[in-house]
Amino acid sequence: MVNRTLANRISEKLFKDKAILIFGPRQSGKTTLVKSMLSHIPKKVLYINGDEFSDREAFSQPNADKLKSLIGKNEILFIDEAQKIAEIGNAIKIITDHISSVQVVATGSSSFELANKLNEPLTGRKYEFLILPFAFSEMVNHTSLFEEQKNLEQRLIYGYYPEVVMKKEESLDLIKNLTSSYLFKDIFSLEGVKNHSLLEKLIKAIALQIGSEVSINELSRHLGANHQTIEKYLTILEQTYVIHKLSSFSNNVRNEIRKSKKYYFYDNGLRNAVIGNFTPLSLRTDLGAIWENFIISERIKYNHYNCRDTKYYFWRTKQQQEIDLIEEHSGRLTAIEIKWNKNVNLKIPKTFTNNYAVDKTCLINSENFSEYLM
Repeated sequence: MVNRTLANRISEKLFKDKAILIFGPRQSGKTTLVKSMLSHIPKKVLYINGDEFSDREAFSQPNADKLKSLIGKNEILFIDEAQKIAEIGNAIKIITDHISSVQVVATGSSSFELANKLNEPLTGRKYEFLILPFAFSEMVNHTSLFEEQKNLEQRLIYGYYPEVVMKKEESLDLIKNLTSSYLFKDIFSLEGVKNHSLLEKLIKAIALQIGSEVSINELSRHLGANHQTIEKYLTILEQTYVIHKLSSFSNNVRNEIRKSKKYYFYDNGLRNAVIGNFTPLSLRTDLGAIWENFIISERIKYNHYNCRDTKYYFWRTKQQQEIDLIEEHSGRLTAIEIKWNKNVNLKIPKTFTNNYAVDKTCLINSENFSEYLM
């Protein structure tokens, strides 16, 4: 079993009089992590599955007496897929306030649904954690740096979802199945997603534009939908951890691009499955794009798992000067250029370094990338 970086941090928050909420994409390893963590704790656990009708019914119209009877002598209540339970926010609030001896641990594959049901009733009563598919650093710790570098092409094509990683020989079928069940079933079932065909086309359009600036106007014209719907669906894809957004960085330099956005996938395998392209790296025309997607998603995991509260941007001017990734952490800027080929002569534009207080610059390629991901 792969040890998850956040496991110890989550364990440290147990029995601190607050609920523990663990968000992340479906199949990213949330349930496995919690079950493993709880197996080492000598306390009785009640497991509730939000996918089960009977379990959802048990939490209907919750009150303190009903919940006390439901939980019985158990000391930990583990609610999996909690966003499927209609009144889960009130239920967890009641338990946290009135049954304080019980530790609630809840997972949800959709922050869009779960957060809407929790944020108000659980203000000040919760710790939140985000679990994403395996990180490069987690796999290095599981095997070795040599082994993970050897598997780089596999990761760029099929990604880091746990089951895909652990069953390498079934990677193609597994990532296809995960994409069809997670993207085209789970997300379609969310409230507010009415035009399934449009969302499917939008996901594919974003997948074909990773590394490029995305225009809402162009997407609207191309897909035949209004701006509001496009923006709403993009937000849903972000809040269900399919994609993440980079806004343009701008402050005081003339001719900076100020309002553009780029979108990347949290997982390369998911992106490649959306467009149906699992071609080997040597034959790909989008190698630069998937390499950029990989590095940016892995930097997000690296910073997140190391408790670095980081904001992410890209930078470009109208004269085509650009920086692939800018990280802002504690008021400090890191400028990162990303290229597959180690022989490409990369330089951070002086227009940027002369106008901003840059703490660090990085030139990441296929040979030195491990230095920046662990």
